[in-house]
Amino acid sequence: MKKYTNTGSKDTRSGFGAGMTELGQKNENVVALCADLIGSLKFDEFKKNHPERFFQIGIAEANMIGIAAGLTIGGKIPFTGTFANFSTGRVYDQIRQSVAYSDKNVKICASHAGLTLGEDGATHQILEDIGLMKMLPGMTVINTCDYNQTKAATIALADHHGPAYLRFGRPVVANFTPADEPFVIGKAILLNEGTDVTIVATGHLVWEALIAAEALEAKGISAEVINIHTIKPLDEEAILKSVAKTKCIVTAEEHNYLGGLGESISGVLALNNPAPQEFVAVKDSFGESGTPEQLMEKYKLNNQAIVEAVERVIKRK
Repeated sequence: MKKYTNTGSKDTRSGFGAGMTELGQKNENVVALCADLIGSLKFDEFKKNHPERFFQIGIAEANMIGIAAGLTIGGKIPFTGTFANFSTGRVYDQIRQSVAYSDKNVKICASHAGLTLGEDGATHQILEDIGLMKMLPGMTVINTCDYNQTKAATIALADHHGPAYLRFGRPVVANFTPADEPFVIGKAILLNEGTDVTIVATGHLVWEALIAAEALEAKGISAEVINIHTIKPLDEEAILKSVAKTKCIVTAEEHNYLGGLGESISGVLALNNPAPQEFVAVKDSFGESGTPEQLMEKYKLNNQAIVEAVERVIKRK
């Protein structure tokens, strides 16, 4: 299998900050709005370099979404930033009415998604945001896997017209995708070719899937690994092509299995090519306080859980 190297662990939110810094320099229509979390969203450099294009809204997320929608009317490209919980659940009505229904060119950017924000606990660990956002007509949903990909996705969104949700995280994780890899919205990335099982992962689980594939190779199981960074629109062609070969699939995500990537893929398979599927995801529960590592182990969202899911699904072929 192809080997990927961690070139230096970084947090994905810093990839967002780096992307915003670059966008500030190259696109004068890009503006940034923040809900009192400049440091957490890594907006520092953008604010410093372009104070006239940075808006500190305070702890008023609904107002932030409304202002962002209004800015698009004048041709601006607003990027909003706060925690994923506050970027979606708290302001869902404003996103639905003012952004999605109105087809406004707003980029909703969300840090601290999933379980891995850790010690802040269940009230902040949103595990249903992908489902909330993918159900909105016209909404693009992106969940990046590392620093480099988050930076590339941020930059790509400025050239993509229409409402979009960009999801990333707080912890330091492996940075393994090429820094110069083009980010194509809606196009999956084949990381490893295999013949026995398809593993489709998104976000922080992509690196775990690669580790799992190595462990499976040692067991004589050939795993095809696909990085789905765009959950909507979904690259159905890549998924169906792979499953036609392997005849079974495991989906892995830091999200509730209800409403997430796995559910989207099961719908694609049901309509086109039904195949056994196992879900590595949170099983319809809230999170709790703990370190990211403790939580990922307890909720079975690590490479060992992926290996076990593969062993189960192969038996169902």
